Amino acid sequence: MQIAKNSVVEFHYRVSEGDMLLEDSTGNDPLIYLHGAGGLFETMELAFVDKKVGDKFEVTLTPEQSYGERREAAIQRIPLKHLQGLPKGQKWTAGMSAVVESNQGRNEVTLIKVGRFNADCDLNHPFAGKTLTFNIEVVSVREATADELSHGHAHAKGGCGH
Repeated sequence: MQIAKNSVVEFHYRVSEGDMLLEDSTGNDPLIYLHGAGGLFETMELAFVDKKVGDKFEVTLTPEQSYGERREAAIQRIPLKHLQGLPKGQKWTAGMSAVVESNQGRNEVTLIKVGRFNADCDLNHPFAGKTLTFNIEVVSVREATADELSHGHAHAKGGCGH
């Protein structure tokens, strides 16, 4: 089966900037998405069209096609109590990533400076400003269920909890 609108696709990826590997899904569960529902960057989703299980391909995205350019003004002081994702038994330190819930949803931030009560955080996505190359391997392709189509996203095994 080839990937087309309303296909549910599972894939593994490796993302790099130049020769530097930034992320690798190998060894973890594959990523899953509903093709045509806007769950991936547009240029990446277009690269999946007509691919099938076992296909391997590469797609390079500019910052404009992915996480955008870095915004130097995107630094904000956030109370430590609002930072999520601290491993048990550790303290927040500069360079760590945290999740912050706001009225714009969940955002990943990078801590720049940590004080006693607040942290100066970089709100840019860690991949902002980077030209990214994704090496993709299609693991599975199937038709979306009526439930997935009504929710507008793919469901991993066990459903989504709606």
